[in-house]
Amino acid sequence: MSDRDKLKQIILELSYEKRLVTLASGRQSDFYFDGKQTTLHAEGGFLVGKLFYEAIRDVAGVEAVGGITLGADPIATATSIAAHLDGRKMHAFIIRKEPKGHGTGQWLEGRKNLPPGTGVVIVEDVVTTGGSSMKAVRRAEEEGLKVLGIVTLVDREEGGRENIEAEGYWLKALFTKSDIVG
Repeated sequence: MSDRDKLKQIILELSYEKRLVTLASGRQSDFYFDGKQTTLHAEGGFLVGKLFYEAIRDVAGVEAVGGITLGADPIATATSIAAHLDGRKMHAFIIRKEPKGHGTGQWLEGRKNLPPGTGVVIVEDVVTTGGSSMKAVRRAEEEGLKVLGIVTLVDREEGGRENIEAEGYWLKALFTKSDIVG
């Protein structure tokens, strides 16, 4: 079984739920992808890191990966480790939902690894409308980083790709909703 097939199986077993939920966008949905159940699973996290790295290793200029806490944290870390195992430096970073309330008051963790102009890819567990992805893009750019694009574990196929591309960025999805549940 391929790494992709194994990861799909883990997503189906741990992350996909058929139930009524309110999404981050405020929309109601009759299904949910809880990506953290997969990204925090030992084998799932390993496969996520490997496949996210494979998705971006040939992107010119990418030096770091990160996104908004909490969904992006295990993905960024696993991707950074996968890159390191391949002999490449690709640091991870975390964007806070609000600035640190003490000390430096910073929005971004991992700052010392990211000089101004660093080429980064935003990572997400799930994209619905692309709103969270674009928040991460804006914050990263305000911090002086050069956002190259976005990679997600699952694209729910609810307009996120179109909204992200309309803003001038690309989106790569390891899986779409259709890939997972047909």
